[in-house]
Amino acid sequence: MMKIWIALVLIAFAAGASAQTCTCETMKWATCEENPCSCTILIGDNRKQLLDCTQLIPKCYLMKAEMYRRSKGQSYRGFGGKPDENAIVDNDGIYDPECENDGKFRAKQCNNTDQCWCVNSAGVRRTDKGDKDLKCDKLVETYWVRLQLVHKPVTGEVATANLKAAIADAIHKRYRNFNKDLVDKVEYDPDSRMIVVDVKKEMGNRKSDLTHMAYYMEKDVKVLPLFKNQDKFEPTIGNQKLEMESILVYYVDEEAPTITMKHLSGGIIAVIVVVVLAVVAGLLVLFFARRRQNQRYNKAQQREMEAM
Repeated sequence: MMKIWIALVLIAFAAGASAQTCTCETMKWATCEENPCSCTILIGDNRKQLLDCTQLIPKCYLMKAEMYRRSKGQSYRGFGGKPDENAIVDNDGIYDPECENDGKFRAKQCNNTDQCWCVNSAGVRRTDKGDKDLKCDKLVETYWVRLQLVHKPVTGEVATANLKAAIADAIHKRYRNFNKDLVDKVEYDPDSRMIVVDVKKEMGNRKSDLTHMAYYMEKDVKVLPLFKNQDKFEPTIGNQKLEMESILVYYVDEEAPTITMKHLSGGIIAVIVVVVLAVVAGLLVLFFARRRQNQRYNKAQQREMEAM
């Protein structure tokens, strides 16, 4: 009897240990099943997406999951110097994207509407919006990401000489062995506590995806981590931890975006209108001032002629 009891305990222990190993460390919303271990995430009603939990989950799948969770009233996300004149930021916010089988964004996105646009490999709009006949020939790759971070106040000065190494190590460890050699440059402004990190790969490189890492970092800083482990992105220099309080991400693509003025935000349009009106007003003032001068000159000429 004792042997049977011990055997049952060992089986229960083994089952518990096995259950603990079947988890998805890179996606806290995942559901995992045993024999064999497989993890999925809901991206729609009765629509499950199989995940590779040894890697960062593709941003396109994450956005679909977030949109689904938002539709069900579940928690999903919070909303909160250009590296190149063609750099773009994600001003459109989250939408329900169309994904390829490998998790990449489809070049053309419509968000289940009749309005469509073209995106880059980060899923960020890079063209004006059009109708469903809009052509997006290919998915343009983002090869350069600028992370504009602001850390919380710390005691003592930050050792800037070791900052790049600390940032690269933290990115490597936190984001699934991301290639630290892609951390190209790190600059620091102690007055504003701002750290600017350029992460860049060679054009044509399709092995490294900068956008997945950047999206996970945004979540670490802005809201709550996507990882099962709820630690945050905190580079460590010696005994000093740098906890981040804000982040802004710029994307630079292999080809320049084609967004035109007709889709500028209302604030920018208002500024342009004010500037144009000011220029027109200045020209009118100049015109009338010269006209008065000419009138005075003509009157003076007439008086001189009458005197003669």
